[in-house]
Amino acid sequence: MKWEILDDRLAYQGFFRIRSLRLSHSRFQGGPPLEVKRELLERGHAAAVLPYDAKRDRVVLVEQFRVGALEAQRGPWLMETVAGMIEPGERAEDVVRREAVEEAGCELGELMHLYEYHSTPGGASERVSLFVGEANSDGLGGVHGLEHEGEDIRVHVMEAQEAFALMDNGVVDNAMTLIALLWLRMNREMLREQWGA
Repeated sequence: MKWEILDDRLAYQGFFRIRSLRLSHSRFQGGPPLEVKRELLERGHAAAVLPYDAKRDRVVLVEQFRVGALEAQRGPWLMETVAGMIEPGERAEDVVRREAVEEAGCELGELMHLYEYHSTPGGASERVSLFVGEANSDGLGGVHGLEHEGEDIRVHVMEAQEAFALMDNGVVDNAMTLIALLWLRMNREMLREQWGA
């Protein structure tokens, strides 16, 4: 299977970048290549972490305004993992440690890498590196974020079972948080043994 970019133009440059592409690719059943036009959203790659306090069986989630959820039934404030963009030359592990402090006032201990995945491959180039991080949830809470980055982030510390209920009831409805919480629900006892001592 082969593919080729026939034309590549910058359609928009702002907070995000959009490329207008004309490309061709092989067909599964053979024959002449299929030619298509697509727009590609480029925002860089992201790293995310679910801070987990294994000793107290608590998770740390953050709540913030998300423009992509303007028309969501519950409104545009989403419950999420801590996350940030990976700058050129940066390691995903360094990003989640920095963002945990900026967004939640939370220092992380050991990190466990869960997955790396395409967030929306039908139209965006972003890949996400997802972690769970060892955390001490005592004293965490309040509002955090960097004003110059337009951040206004509320921190929620809750029992793991409460977070699972929010997921099951549709309150948590974004991919990185769903993936992290589903992983935690399946692996919680292992983490409690490893980090809870």
